[in-house]
Amino acid sequence: MIRKDIRVRSSDGGDFDCYLVAPEGKEKVPAIVIATAVHGVDEDHRAICDEFAAAGFIAAAPDLFWRTTPGPLPNGDKRLQERSQPRKEKIATGETDMKDVAEMLRALPNCNGKLAAIGFCYGGPYAILGPKRLGYDAGLSCHGSLMGEYVQELQGTTQPISIMWGELDHAASPEVQAAYRAAAPKHKNMDLHIWPGIKHGYMMKGSEAYDRAKHEFSIARAMEIMGGISHGG
Repeated sequence: MIRKDIRVRSSDGGDFDCYLVAPEGKEKVPAIVIATAVHGVDEDHRAICDEFAAAGFIAAAPDLFWRTTPGPLPNGDKRLQERSQPRKEKIATGETDMKDVAEMLRALPNCNGKLAAIGFCYGGPYAILGPKRLGYDAGLSCHGSLMGEYVQELQGTTQPISIMWGELDHAASPEVQAAYRAAAPKHKNMDLHIWPGIKHGYMMKGSEAYDRAKHEFSIARAMEIMGGISHGG
């Protein structure tokens, strides 16, 4: 794998950090953009990027918090709350960054132009916003938060979208989970997975909630979707 920490030019002015990892070779492959949890591009998110690259895909994790407090932050740091609020407003601002990263990736010689977005916690809404209006070919959300604000954005989407939660996820209330259960039959492009006994943060190996089986399922589902969009599925 080829790992790089690069700078991406922002269409708003300035530039921001992005972790970029790609497989060796010249074959053109799809790319996946990791929209991180509020902790930023930490070791957990870099490891997930590496998993995708090891399987033959390009992966990028931009710093969505570069305008306020850039870089990864640990649990308990008061700046985690400060840089993510007001959350819906911050998510909207980050749409620009997700578009800029998409343009950067499509310009790479080994990218075939197909892109998926995968979001964790804070980044979850981009699983819907990416396909809805940011030019992405697919989206996935793993233990996404604030997702109740975006269920209506599914309307009009045709790209593959996958939503995954644990039933015990504190960031997805029973009402939010119910809203997505109700939406699933109406949107054939979306698949929904809600697992009993699983908590928030199941994807992150550094989390007490980490669940290896569900982590592997989510990665496999992303790879399946990326293979599908690569071949026009």
